[in-house]
Order: sequence, then structure tokens, then C-alpha cells
Amino acid sequence: MAEYWLKCTSCKKEIAFGAVHWVCSVSTCNRSRFPLKFCSVICWDIHLADSRHRDAGAIEARAPTREAWQREQAAEARPAPSPPPAGAARSPSPPPAAATRPPTVPGIAAVPAAAAAARPTAASDSVPRPVSNETTRVGPAPAPSSQAPRRVVGDASPVSAAAVEGVQLSEVVDKDILIVVSKMKKYIRDRSGMNCSDAVADMLSDHVRLLCDEAIRAAARDERKTVLDRDVTRPRR
Repeated sequence: MAEYWLKCTSCKKEIAFGAVHWVCSVSTCNRSRFPLKFCSVICWDIHLADSRHRDAGAIEARAPTREAWQREQAAEARPAPSPPPAGAARSPSPPPAAATRPPTVPGIAAVPAAAAAARPTAASDSVPRPVSNETTRVGPAPAPSSQAPRRVVGDASPVSAAAVEGVQLSEVVDKDILIVVSKMKKYIRDRSGMNCSDAVADMLSDHVRLLCDEAIRAAARDERKTVLDRDVTRPRR
């Protein structure tokens, strides 16, 4: 019988039963077939030079007692139970034949076989019935086809119209001027020689916001997250 438990992996020093030792925190160093045990932290540090662990540590442990170690060795040496021979396997007995019963139709009471045999055959029973070419569907009804996306036709608020198209418009508190006022006045002056009021910029900004809302809805209908030039309504000339 051995007087020690295991030997240190690095220095081969004997580790006694119930003695304190160290193990590596990496799972690959603690396999059941080839466990790595170290008698000191220095021996564990020597082990790191060859293993090249990225993140490892030394965990303090205690060796089992002699009795516990003997029980473990006896359990491992115990042979596994052999499987029963192939001839000993019993084939499952076939289930008993179920009595033949006529199929039950919902809404129609079942008639016993003796009563059915004693019932006189009507003249209408001897006449063959025409066979329908229609196929009876068994199971749940098919799911309805997907409906076409709804679109708003007519006057509706931009928020309601966008919600139908699948996009949520946020309320903008700051209604900034979206028109360059100096460029607008210069265009009107060069075009017609007229002057322009500052309130025209507010009205034109509202028109630009409506055009942007329409472009957002068009992009949402195409399932896009980017508004393109083709989404903007073309001006009428």
C-alpha cells in the first residue's frame, strides 16, 4: 500500500494523505485521467511556463484521506455490469386485437351490430349513391392570405396617415424656418420684380414639412430607413 497520495507534477515530491496542495484553476489541468497536483505555489508557477495560460490561478486544496482514497480506487476497479445476452432479450408481446368497431360519426348515435343485422334493408339502401368529386378537407382551416397594406386616401392628419403606413412621427415643437429668406426674396425679385413679405417664409416652411412627411411615408411603404429623392413629390409646372 502506498504511503503517499500522489506526486507533485513539477518536482515529483510526494504529497501525503490529507496534506494541503495546490491545483490550477484552468479546467484542462484537472482532468480525471491526468490531474495536475502541486506541492507548492512555486511548482504551480513552474507549470505556467509550459502551459501558457492567459488567465490562471493556484487554488488551495486538501488531499483525501487514506480510507477515502481506497474507496475511490475500489470503485474505479469494480467491473461494469455486462449487458444481457442477445438471446435473453424478450420480444414485446403483441397487443391484444381490439374489437372491430364501426367508425363513429359526430351527431349520429352508434347502432349495435346485432340491431344493424336485424334491421330490414330499405329499398333506398340498394340504390348506389353518386360519388362526389369534391375532396373533404380534414384538419384546421387554412390561414387567410395576408392582406395588402392599407393606405390612406383622402384628407388625414400626417400623424394618422404615417401610423397606417407603419411609421411613427414625433411631434416637433420648434417650427423653424426651412427656407433661406434672402434667397427666396431674391428669386421673387428676379423673377417678377416684386417684393416679398417675411410671412411667406412661414407658409413655405409648412409646405416643406408636408412634403417631408409624404416622403417619410413613401420610404416606410418600401420598408426603408432612408428617404430618397424619388420619395419626394415632383413639383407641377
